[in-house]
Amino acid sequence: MYSFNRKLNENEMASLNRMNKLLFHRGPDECDSYLSERACFGFCYLKTIGLSNGLQPIISEDSRYVLVCDGVIFNYLDLKTELIEMGHHFRTDSNAEVILHLYEESGLQLLDKISGQFSFSLYDSLEHKLIVARDHFGITPLFYSLINGVFVFASEIKAILEYPGADRTVDLVGLDQCFSLPGIVSPRTIFKSISSVKPGHYITVDQSGISEVEYWDISYPKDQAINYHDESYYLEKIRDLLNQSIRRRMISDVPVGAYLSGGLDSSLISKLANGMHKGLHSVYSMTFRDKFFDEEAFQEIMRKDIDIQGHSYLFDLEDVYKNMSRVIWHSETPLKESYNTTSIILSNLVRGNGVKVVLTGEGADELFAGYPSYKFDYFRYESGSNMECSIKESEYRNKLWGRADFLYEKNYTEFDEIKKSIFSRDITENYNEINFVNFGLVNKKRLQGIHPLHVRSYIDFKVRVADHLISDHGDRMLMANSVEGRYPFLDKDLVEFVTRIPPNLKLNNYEEKYILKKLSDKVLPGAIINREKFGFSAPGSPQLLQNKSEWVQDYLSYNKIKKDGYFNPDTIEELRIRYSTRGFLLNIPYEEDLLMPVITFGILKEMFNIPNYNDAI
Repeated sequence: MYSFNRKLNENEMASLNRMNKLLFHRGPDECDSYLSERACFGFCYLKTIGLSNGLQPIISEDSRYVLVCDGVIFNYLDLKTELIEMGHHFRTDSNAEVILHLYEESGLQLLDKISGQFSFSLYDSLEHKLIVARDHFGITPLFYSLINGVFVFASEIKAILEYPGADRTVDLVGLDQCFSLPGIVSPRTIFKSISSVKPGHYITVDQSGISEVEYWDISYPKDQAINYHDESYYLEKIRDLLNQSIRRRMISDVPVGAYLSGGLDSSLISKLANGMHKGLHSVYSMTFRDKFFDEEAFQEIMRKDIDIQGHSYLFDLEDVYKNMSRVIWHSETPLKESYNTTSIILSNLVRGNGVKVVLTGEGADELFAGYPSYKFDYFRYESGSNMECSIKESEYRNKLWGRADFLYEKNYTEFDEIKKSIFSRDITENYNEINFVNFGLVNKKRLQGIHPLHVRSYIDFKVRVADHLISDHGDRMLMANSVEGRYPFLDKDLVEFVTRIPPNLKLNNYEEKYILKKLSDKVLPGAIINREKFGFSAPGSPQLLQNKSEWVQDYLSYNKIKKDGYFNPDTIEELRIRYSTRGFLLNIPYEEDLLMPVITFGILKEMFNIPNYNDAI
């Protein structure tokens, strides 16, 4: 916390300890704090690097600067060597200490030099200035709120809500995003007064106010600026950069494991990582009673190929019931699916085997055109055809992406009518004021003149990856069990090279991830490389309702929905009856599970003491 122009009072300073306790799961090994009249910091330490003396906050030798960093700087050893040669003296073995010395040396240009996943705060006690920053891809969360003249920030929202006077009012635009997109997009959260630092951004806070600066963004070349080389050139560079990324993410003073789904991405990461100097400790997989979802056969192929110890968990519907509340507590957002329950169980399996660090394969689909939607984009581009849409839908797409020809997941004008029927009449009376389409999501200038595959990739990184796949589904479910997830495909050097690869090497003859499969030819078994793309769909609200789950029925009850005031009780009751009909199924992904966001919002509302709609206005 940081106070602009007054001393922090005793009650405010005392809240730091309560805030820290709520984040104990992110670092249960050791905790410490820094207290001054104008700024206070708390830190919970997950010991993975610098086990004996890596505790934070870290204070500079002259006591001017105070640093707290959640995450890992993967190139810290190289940077540390350079800084020592410049005359800097290190007081800890923490990888984060390089941030402090880099700032002393070159100010915020340090962000161009570090490679990692991080959120950090750096306080200049002489100038009474605070800097908070989030990594390039938004892997590590960072939230903030301005409360009674105090800038309050934390790795998770629950800690901010513990601060005296924190506002719990719902951001209705954020709620609309929950229904319309994969999840809420930074800087929004489900709480109106609490914001998320955007990936690749830093914020400076001083007596003159708050200013936000973008220091990095994923960048695709204009169509005419794409350079073409032989396929072998790209294969060699990807191989070198991916190995470098994995090698950096294997740096640890504790054992490192990996998630192994049986798909191409996690299999490639696991195989390459296990061939490194120390190798992997073990791999972790999820299996399912419903064999339609199960990938155990492919997981077994890879475990034998790598010759490594594997652990798996057999998941069924009961696990959704048992874990959903805990999932929402850590996600701090309504969810559209239940599959975070598989994620939190898997990280519990990792931690139960004494492992604190795990590698995962997220990011490859978005980098290498791994989803069916990329094929549709490519076909339309090659054939010169465009999907016809209404004038209003064209306006929506222009507002969102600056491109009337780009369809992302659904027709939003049609979905407007569905959402208006779901939201309460009080909310829909002013629907334009909460319609997410009227509020910016991406930098539209960066989508002009680039290939359609690159358009989708850019938008996927902004709308799907940062705040969903590697936040509520990744970091939050891992850290719930004190496990640090690391993402080799989300390496700045690797990504900046892959963005320059011609589209036809990512989707060649409509074969998704072509160049990545070619890279895997001599590394992975053919059964892994040649298997069809598999999309896992977790149990939805129809399955929960048809299995007579009382707690689901309670959250959807007519009286509760009406009292809460956010949704239309008549619509919710109609959906509840339809979804409860024995044998009813949703055709995912073509049909939306409209009740899961309502159920998970109900859990969130109760858990975080969110006011009823009419009490908040």
